[in-house]
Amino acid sequence: MNINVIITGATGMVGEGVMLECLSHPDVAEILLINRKPTGVSHPKVREIIHTDFFDLTPIEDQLKGYNACFFCLGVSSVGMSKDEYKRMTYDLTLHMANLLAKNNPDLTFCYVSGSGTDSTEQGRVAWARVKGATENALMRLFKNAYMFRPGFMKATPGQKNVLSAYKYIGWLYPIGRALFPSGFCTLAEVGQAMINVATKGAPKHILEVKDIVEVGKG
Repeated sequence: MNINVIITGATGMVGEGVMLECLSHPDVAEILLINRKPTGVSHPKVREIIHTDFFDLTPIEDQLKGYNACFFCLGVSSVGMSKDEYKRMTYDLTLHMANLLAKNNPDLTFCYVSGSGTDSTEQGRVAWARVKGATENALMRLFKNAYMFRPGFMKATPGQKNVLSAYKYIGWLYPIGRALFPSGFCTLAEVGQAMINVATKGAPKHILEVKDIVEVGKG
């Protein structure tokens, strides 16, 4: 099954890693990147839209029709942000785009990068985990084919331009962590492969923890 996918956040570490898997995967026919700044990627599969305001997608709405999947890798850290601003940039922004996509592509598969420790109950003590949990729950109500990805430590794909500085310095820990704590460590290649596989084949779970991501990534 060939699919056309939308990727957000391709100028970040997770989005770039997912995009690289899509570029090389034979089942991905077309990739639409929606970013605030150019990625610099030139590839026959890729079309890119530069759009700065994700709270107003009306000018590009017609270009978002006809897609099979959205790999939503756009996100912000809660560090230094107020609770209200973090909710706005996480829950509100994601659902604004998701609602538009659901209206134009009702059968679309929506893959959302959440995070290990996300609170599905929305009642826990950790504010960011509650917001992520609320976002996940809303997306699963909106799409019948919605999959929540909860990675932990992710190993970047060789050649990536966008790698968080912390990962550059502690990347050597990955083989040890993967061996001792496999439930907390995966690669971005596995995340990307898992997204493609759920878009083409589905998965038995809609919330994918690290071990699930690794398993689904195998196909």
